[in-house]
Amino acid sequence: MTQRTEFTLTVNPKIPERLARLEELANNLWYSWDRATRALFSRLDLQLWEIVGHSPKAFLRRVDESLLLQAEKDLSFLSHYNSVLSAYDSYHSEPSRHQTVKGLSVRDQVAYFCFEFGFHESLPVYSGGLGILAGDHCKAASDLCLPFVAVGLLYRQGYFFQTIDGQGNQQPVYCDSDFEDLPVKPVLHDDGSEVRISVQFPGRIITVKVWQAQIGHVSLYLLDTDLPDNSEYDRLITHQLYGGNKTMRIEQEIILGVGGVYALREMNIKPTIWHSNEGHAAFMMLARALELVRQGLDFASAAEAVAVNTIFTTHTAVPAGHDHFPEDMMHHYFQDIWHELKISREEFMALGHTSNNYDFNMTALAIRMSRMHNGVSRIHRDVSANICRDLWPQIEPEENPINYVTNGVHVPTFLAQEWADLFDRRLGSQWPNKQHDPEFWSGIHDIPDHIFWSVRQSLKSQMFYGIRARLTEQNLRNHGSEAHLDRLLRFTDPVNPNILTLGFARRFATYKRATLLFRDLNWLRKLLLDPERPVLLIFAGKAHPADLPGQELIRRIYQIADMPEFRGHILLIEGYDLRLARRLVSGVDVWLNNPIYPLEASGTSGMKAGINGTLNLSILDGWWGEGYDGKNGWGIKPVSENMEASLRDAEEGRAFYEILQDQVIPLYYDHGKFGYSTKWVNMAKHSMSSLLPQYGTRRMVGEYIQKFYTLASQQGAGYSQDNFAVAQEISAWKKRISAAWDGVSIRRLDTPGKQLAFGDVLHFKLAVKLNGLRPEDVVVELLLSRQYNQTKLDQFQHFRLECTGTLESNEHQFELSHIPELCGRQQYYLRVYPHHPLLTHPLEMGRMVWL
Repeated sequence: MTQRTEFTLTVNPKIPERLARLEELANNLWYSWDRATRALFSRLDLQLWEIVGHSPKAFLRRVDESLLLQAEKDLSFLSHYNSVLSAYDSYHSEPSRHQTVKGLSVRDQVAYFCFEFGFHESLPVYSGGLGILAGDHCKAASDLCLPFVAVGLLYRQGYFFQTIDGQGNQQPVYCDSDFEDLPVKPVLHDDGSEVRISVQFPGRIITVKVWQAQIGHVSLYLLDTDLPDNSEYDRLITHQLYGGNKTMRIEQEIILGVGGVYALREMNIKPTIWHSNEGHAAFMMLARALELVRQGLDFASAAEAVAVNTIFTTHTAVPAGHDHFPEDMMHHYFQDIWHELKISREEFMALGHTSNNYDFNMTALAIRMSRMHNGVSRIHRDVSANICRDLWPQIEPEENPINYVTNGVHVPTFLAQEWADLFDRRLGSQWPNKQHDPEFWSGIHDIPDHIFWSVRQSLKSQMFYGIRARLTEQNLRNHGSEAHLDRLLRFTDPVNPNILTLGFARRFATYKRATLLFRDLNWLRKLLLDPERPVLLIFAGKAHPADLPGQELIRRIYQIADMPEFRGHILLIEGYDLRLARRLVSGVDVWLNNPIYPLEASGTSGMKAGINGTLNLSILDGWWGEGYDGKNGWGIKPVSENMEASLRDAEEGRAFYEILQDQVIPLYYDHGKFGYSTKWVNMAKHSMSSLLPQYGTRRMVGEYIQKFYTLASQQGAGYSQDNFAVAQEISAWKKRISAAWDGVSIRRLDTPGKQLAFGDVLHFKLAVKLNGLRPEDVVVELLLSRQYNQTKLDQFQHFRLECTGTLESNEHQFELSHIPELCGRQQYYLRVYPHHPLLTHPLEMGRMVWL
């Protein structure tokens, strides 16, 4: 073959002045939840729209000039264009932009740090649930006009694209992004120069460029090291999401945390509330403390000032899932930092120390340097509290400071357009502003059954079209025959989508048990292959390239799906992304989730399915433990956590088979005279009406405002007054408490009684050795409850004892007179713990002495 050099040239069209604002629309990720905007671009050239992966900005760089010239004269297109601009301008109007959020002042600003953000497939800087959640958080913040900026990394490759070969092996495909095609732009100074910051690494300085993406009202700032100023190695720091080794990971987290703080300062953005979504960004807290130490504060006071307006959200349900770095690695990267913080190496390492590991744990750092911490569901709160129990060593997990905010999904993004159109007609155009109103959503039951069912079937048909296209491409690439493809697609008939369709799509991690339904293939054959009541089972999802057990799950599914009797009944779809996810959650009839309890921190795909009238069949873990009401889907109660793994899988797998056989399949195929199951439609309506008002991100972000952001704002302002006088006071007080606490003890001076008559007074008299502390430094407390088998400490009544003097033994006397309000057997405890009125959480010091 003749050698030749390939040259590339891109000819960008000139956008007609009449359509000039197409560029504005292409550069605001508002289009990620406004389908009319995306449709506006696709109608110009549908084939090109598909080729560029639904990226408006990439589309505008490639669309043929003649099509734009035709469009500016096309009255239908111009009408669509004007309608989109009207909606866009209304959303971004000045009055709404400057609304104040209840509880926050005009000076407030939230800075939200996360390792990944998932808004739309056109900005591939996400891998899965964490990123989608972060993207939805930003979208809801925009909807609520919250003063909010986000900070992340701009990955050149992002996460991988997935293909599956003819043997069922996952093949990761990495593609470099052309940043000119992404909805981002460089941040500029007033003089037109690019905003860049420098981050000190051992022996070198990394230059970081700052890019901006616009999400409605919200700005996301993305950091990029792929610059000629940096070495070839350092250019790769922001190259790949979740790639590389621990060295790459710690360098990415330093760029995100430390560089993120520097970038905000360089842009003169002054957050009053700081939110770290997972521990990847926890170095942000150290960077802020270092700023205050440089201003003259000691580290302990600086740490208090930083912590009181910092929120930390953990999404991880297993200890091994939390980032941790070896001690020598931390020494390499941070020895100059701890010297500048004026603390010892031991004090620095203690910030990330856990009792069972000498590595530096990022979750431990995040908790120690924040005062508001939360899991992402009620169940996950308890799991996180237990995982982190050693950070509050004398506090029982149910009482420690970890709170929770159950995740949500951005309804305008994931609610199918067909439902939105139906709601406009049947419920009124005000429905987007009624997302929290359960009474309003009860109106879904008034939608005629046949109309509701026709929308469900239409969405399934669209899903089938998409699946057929993907499987056709996959079969062609793997050199499959047309006969084989016909067999695969025999049940995905868009014209007649009357087959019960089950969906399982998520990350292929082993704890999610994607192959649980394959434990008894004979039973599965009976469920899927009944010619009168056939069932289609669809799988999709990625396994991390380093997760070999996860990739083995994909191979196992492929092998089962390729068995002659299951061919066409079980489908494995490659290339799971946001676009496919939107199709699946709205198109399947039942959404499956079968994690090992309690390892599903929250899960949001089931929420996306539920708001689209898809029914959930899931282990009662994560969000479904709260969302399931006995009538809006099916829940499987998890077996004992102590049960041996194979027995647990067998028991819970049997429950899945039984529910499918006895309830799901008969209900779906109970067609009656209408040709569909009215009972199924009623259950789907109830699912939608019960889940939609509860599991949106408007509710979620509203809870963050109510529980954390408002308090963080108030505390941050209070602690910083008078040169951080309160921060210094609290740090000095905590130091005094820590020095004295091991010498604190409590004993009883009264004689405990066993019985008394209703209305009699109980007298408690305790002697407390305070070891130099003052009575106002502590709370001496009675905890009282009726004696139930499993009453948790946070459900007890609390009664405070008052100091009534000192004893010759140098102890302080505390007393309480109390008349029990209830009859029956009661239990009580007596305890003492440190107290200061300015603490964020009364038990944040983790110190407690029980009698």
